[in-house]
Amino acid sequence: MEISGVVIAFNEEAKIEACLRSLREVCDEIIVLDSGSSDGTVAIAQDLGAKVFTRAFQGHIEQKNAAIQFAKNEWILSLDADEVLSQELIEAILRIKDPLPQTAFRFKRLNNYCGKWIRHGAWYPDRKIRLWHQHHGTWGGQNPHDRVIVQAGVTIVDIPCNILHYSYDKPEDLRQQSERFAAIAHAQLRANGTSAWRIPLLRAIFKFCRDYFFKVGFLDGSAGFIIAYHNARYTYLKYAK
Repeated sequence: MEISGVVIAFNEEAKIEACLRSLREVCDEIIVLDSGSSDGTVAIAQDLGAKVFTRAFQGHIEQKNAAIQFAKNEWILSLDADEVLSQELIEAILRIKDPLPQTAFRFKRLNNYCGKWIRHGAWYPDRKIRLWHQHHGTWGGQNPHDRVIVQAGVTIVDIPCNILHYSYDKPEDLRQQSERFAAIAHAQLRANGTSAWRIPLLRAIFKFCRDYFFKVGFLDGSAGFIIAYHNARYTYLKYAK
């Protein structure tokens, strides 16, 4: 099975090297679609043998679908620039032999918050389809929360191995992204003609209780509380901002 690794990037020089090195273990080519980085992202990608293209950013879904168009192979393995294939996942992918095109592979994603791996709450197992045949799936969902949508009849195979997501180095990073994503999601609701005001406070309270108590986010200690709080705050801002 020949695989094209596909990554979109913008000013990711601190993290993209680890991402691309892990993709090199399983991919025949790597595509990086850059949005006009002003740091060393492009140079790092080129040094690691990636084919780098440039396109103005028009949304996460649009950018990821555009990146796939540059891939020569039918099988697509998509990562974000701050994600890395774990060694066990690399080995699992290498064991896949001649799958049917009507197959997609879903992995767990283990998220890192300020140096701590989060294993409970809404952040784990955070399963994602990331390896699929490009004729039988595409990026969809609602910006900024993209997801791979496969065609009817496609079999989804769960591989119980982790993508390692180095998401937030500082608490401030989570707050800023939560606010930014809430603004994007709110605008998307308005663009779709969906009423944005839908009892936002009750939604936020429910979100916190579900993530922190029912999904036992409290087992991740203070990090679990902070994550549940920001998830709830995101929900509030999405519908009330």
